[in-house]
Amino acid sequence: MLTPPLAIADLLAAPPTAPLGPGEPVASARAKLAALTDESLGAVADRDMAACCRSGLWLAFNYLDESHTISQDVGTTTGSFWHAIMHRREPDAWNSKYWWNRVGPHPVLALLREQAPTVGYTFTTPEAFVDFCEKVRGTGSGEEELAQRVQMLEWRLLFDWCWQRSVTGADR
Repeated sequence: MLTPPLAIADLLAAPPTAPLGPGEPVASARAKLAALTDESLGAVADRDMAACCRSGLWLAFNYLDESHTISQDVGTTTGSFWHAIMHRREPDAWNSKYWWNRVGPHPVLALLREQAPTVGYTFTTPEAFVDFCEKVRGTGSGEEELAQRVQMLEWRLLFDWCWQRSVTGADR
């Protein structure tokens, strides 16, 4: 695992548990997020993946508009992945499912299927997870907490996958 630069290490140290909805932007993170550039991320080998990392960081701190602006401009399945998550949180289930359809069989989805049982969830498809989030959002239930844990796992897996590729330039 490659170590991220200090510019993002403190953001990664304690990203908030994201709500299933849009949430309130974390004001204390805004300046650090706004300062992120390819150069601040270190030696970038893949600019699309670096953009995906920035999109994911904005999303982690509940800045959906900023995340959306970045992810919609990344013309890869991974950009569509971040875009789909953002719309799920908006919440706009139909639009999220549209973007999941564009993602297709992404390697991170396979990782999520493997690892979701560790947080107590059987992940089948991203569309089914959208439906689950729709069902439990705002209930304050154990199922809502479970969906948040899955969402955090999804975020970590996707961010790590993007980070590795942004630095190494491997497949995307």
